Amino acid sequence: MAEAAQHHHQQHGKPFRIDVHYHICPQRFMANQEKRNPKWGASDARQVVPATIDIKAWTPTFARDELDRNCVATAIVQMISARGVWFGDVQAARDLAREWNDYAAQMTRDFPGRFGMLAAMPMPDIDSTLREIEYAFDVLHADGIQLMSHYDGRYPGDPAFRPVLQELNRRNAVVFIHPFLPPSHNVLSGVRPATIEFPFDSTRAIVSLVLSGTTSQLPDIRFIFCHGGGALPSLAGRIEQLTKHDEGRAERIPKGIEFELKKFYYEIANAYHRSSFAGLQALATASHIMFGTDYPYLTIPSHIDGLEEVVASESTRRAIMRDNALTLFPRFGKS
Repeated sequence: MAEAAQHHHQQHGKPFRIDVHYHICPQRFMANQEKRNPKWGASDARQVVPATIDIKAWTPTFARDELDRNCVATAIVQMISARGVWFGDVQAARDLAREWNDYAAQMTRDFPGRFGMLAAMPMPDIDSTLREIEYAFDVLHADGIQLMSHYDGRYPGDPAFRPVLQELNRRNAVVFIHPFLPPSHNVLSGVRPATIEFPFDSTRAIVSLVLSGTTSQLPDIRFIFCHGGGALPSLAGRIEQLTKHDEGRAERIPKGIEFELKKFYYEIANAYHRSSFAGLQALATASHIMFGTDYPYLTIPSHIDGLEEVVASESTRRAIMRDNALTLFPRFGKS
């Protein structure tokens, strides 16, 4: 079915999908983000979203209506920018994380059942992050948190970040790792970093967590990785083989690398293409593949249509589009 026809058809159905990778565009927050971080400049979202989407006109009601048009019951929201809130200024990171978290929490209250939230964190400042975790979960009742794939070139398995991950493990938290520009910024000339660098940075984050022993030692964090795990489906065997005899690997990862990789959850934003999805299916447990769109960078209908092309079974499509996400976000089971 063509995308436009599918889109038209779905708007008349009962919303049931759960989109676990959905960005929102609060205009005041985005302006403050740019003001507090002048070296960054204007949000890249304004440059790369589809021409059919005007993010300057974004409101929570607009977001709700977009979900309705695409038969999406619930979107788990996170910041619009892949850069997060860290630009070297601890106070700015604290202020921006709190501003975004308060805004997102109010949005979930204003539209009950339609939006969940992944709280932003002022990483890499550990003390600020621990306080924000407490506020996000105990006061705002966040559904999980968002971390970036690295902070100043330090990936999540870095020992410096262990106190944060220990607290998240204690809370049995959902943690969504969002990719970012690689530390070196040494990217191919003329190729937008999101094209290939983001998937590789997700892969670096996964490798950091697994090979450091973090996921073995802190098994109760429930990680979500976007874009089908980046390059991981192609590299998983290579990682296993080339680290087999690394000193201490058996002690750090006693159940093996494959066991750790299959614990993770993976969403399908721009990973519904036939070759990408085949690799993800070979890597991931079937119950750990979820619907995500990376909206507004990508459209919701393209993911609905794309999943229909690569998954013949209606029950499997429904599991990916809804049921699997309820394992992590059970409160939306009635939405």
